[in-house]
Amino acid sequence: MDRSRPVPTAKGLLEPRASFVTLTKEFELRGCIGSLSAVRPLYVDVIENAYAAAFEDDRFFAVTKEELPEIHIEVSVLTPPQTLLFSSPEDLLNKLTVGVDGVVVSLGNKSATYLPQVWDEILDKHDFMSSLCLKAGLEPNAWQSPDIKVETYRVEIAGE
Repeated sequence: MDRSRPVPTAKGLLEPRASFVTLTKEFELRGCIGSLSAVRPLYVDVIENAYAAAFEDDRFFAVTKEELPEIHIEVSVLTPPQTLLFSSPEDLLNKLTVGVDGVVVSLGNKSATYLPQVWDEILDKHDFMSSLCLKAGLEPNAWQSPDIKVETYRVEIAGE
């Protein structure tokens, strides 16, 4: 699925925006760090997240200088997350758009997000939500709880 769109203009880089930077090596995740809230200019957010993805993602060892030629960089610029209102688990699944929606789940003090690109790996909505809940440290069926908070967002993607 091609979700690439034009990157923001130079003026747009100065506006507060949230971003994620994803690093891959040989099509495998090598680091991914981002922010959901627009609290700093986009160019600063991208710089900070790129550094963090390369050196501070605790799922991976720091990227080495020798690896750099093999690293693919993708920047996702997020729209502000919007609360998704739903009346039942089925209604929630019906409101999600595969391949388009980034999703945030929150319950208590636990939360996690999947970028829309994760739909490429998990096409089934039920499996997607269950996996996202596990990522948040929740039970896989927590997305069916009436107390779960779900937000969605879209992304503009720039890659090398």
